[in-house]
Amino acid sequence: MEAPNLPIAVTGSRRNEDIALDLLKFVAAHTDFGKTAGVGFQNPTAAKTQDQADKLLDMYSRCLKAVEGKK
Repeated sequence: MEAPNLPIAVTGSRRNEDIALDLLKFVAAHTDFGKTAGVGFQNPTAAKTQDQADKLLDMYSRCLKAVEGKK
């Protein structure tokens, strides 16, 4: 007999990286983390864009450490 073809979330064998990414998405959605302030059209500078990317990557690494149980 073959095992049923269930989604990963049901089987419980998700990778830590996937869980950390979901955690990052949750935090970002509930705290407006990584969003720019202001209304209307904006022309973000390269420095601001790079700063936002750096902050998101830092937050992802923090989420991954939390999932792995590291400090």
